[in-house]
Amino acid sequence: MPKAQRISYACAACGHRVPKWVGQCPDCGEWGSMEESAAPPRQMAGPASAASAARRPASPARRIGTVSAEQAASLPTGIGEFDRVMGGGLVPGGVSLISGEPGVGKSTLLLEVAHRFGESGYGRALVATGEESASQVRRRADRTGCLSEELYLAAETDLGAVLGHIEDVGPGLVILDSVQTVVAGNADGVPGGVTQVKSVASAVIAAAKARDMAVILVGHVTKDGGIAGPRALEHLVDTVMHFEGDRHSMLRLLRGVKNRFGPADEVGCFEMTEDGIVSLADPSGLFLDDAPTEPTPGTCVTVTMEGRRAVPVEIQALLGKSIKDGAVPRHTVSGLDQARLNMVLAVLTRRGGMRLLDREVYATTIGGIRIREPASDLALALALVSAEQEIAVSADLVAIGEVSLTGQVRRTVNADRRLSESARLGFKTAIVPRGSVSERHTGIEVIEVETINDAKQAAARTWARRG
Repeated sequence: MPKAQRISYACAACGHRVPKWVGQCPDCGEWGSMEESAAPPRQMAGPASAASAARRPASPARRIGTVSAEQAASLPTGIGEFDRVMGGGLVPGGVSLISGEPGVGKSTLLLEVAHRFGESGYGRALVATGEESASQVRRRADRTGCLSEELYLAAETDLGAVLGHIEDVGPGLVILDSVQTVVAGNADGVPGGVTQVKSVASAVIAAAKARDMAVILVGHVTKDGGIAGPRALEHLVDTVMHFEGDRHSMLRLLRGVKNRFGPADEVGCFEMTEDGIVSLADPSGLFLDDAPTEPTPGTCVTVTMEGRRAVPVEIQALLGKSIKDGAVPRHTVSGLDQARLNMVLAVLTRRGGMRLLDREVYATTIGGIRIREPASDLALALALVSAEQEIAVSADLVAIGEVSLTGQVRRTVNADRRLSESARLGFKTAIVPRGSVSERHTGIEVIEVETINDAKQAAARTWARRG
């Protein structure tokens, strides 16, 4: 009698396997994600097993000095911000993974990349879409002007058909939109499941390495914003990028998370227009409010680091009435961290002698940018002080620093780069933590402070002198 096939259960979120069904994944904690699948065959133990037996390699190992690096040279696409995140451009044989919320503009950006690749003379570009029909992609191409003669289009959801198109077209760039919609006939599971995604990605990656063609995979995201599918997918590819942006804002950010060919912390800025996506080489003015001609109470400018780029951002704060009778006041943020707002309010109350915890507080950033680093604490604190006292902070002042629970202003990284960008944009005064500046900056007065109270006094003196 033939042996019955062993059954196991795999988590659709992380790929963890268990022999029996459970409601919650023991590895990642996701509920209701365990799916039935065939268990992998057991490996025979022992030195004589076929898996561990030594065999003659196809090519001998070489000294690293004799290996040529020309094959991994980047091919610039002409889209400056995309090339910046990619480390210079597309690499033949390199596989990239890009994810983002539905409707953020991933397909539009990659269609532009394929068009530029074909126009640059590097070879043909193939866009294989499993989410849209060919006519839908053509309409977008008409709108954005992406009609290169070297751009080919295929609407397929079968892996074998996609590989067949690659053989027929012979492209130098393949865009698979998306990896969760393509089905591998020889793999178990439903489309988008762990087994299917790993099989599709492995086959496409093998084709990319064998033909020295660049591949870009589009990935779905989970409700938490992470890349859907097994975590191993991010380890298989060479580059991982997140395309971010608010649907109600024109700003889009391409954020590098992993890059084997360049810096992994780069950020590219784009603007979504009716004619497609446009690179923004200098996005500094997007995050400053240029409407008022006079300084307004409740605003302060900081300089945040987006990758290796220093970007000035205006923070605005508004205080409402005091809440009485034990009611919980409303603290609302947009583009800022809610926890850090609450912490800054507590520090100003306990260390700064202010009464803010019973007030309704609203804080936001300009331009839809999201600030993740604590270096914006000091600007947020000064904006709150300005709103409470109804005294405007000087319009040519920037504040950079992290606020601790003791009321100290702590040093931040890349302070000199932030100050250089501030001076380039015309800011005259900067309030920074003591000991954070290592070089002299012309055109801008640097005021070093130790505590939040020192920063309050410095901002008040500066405004009084300039006002």
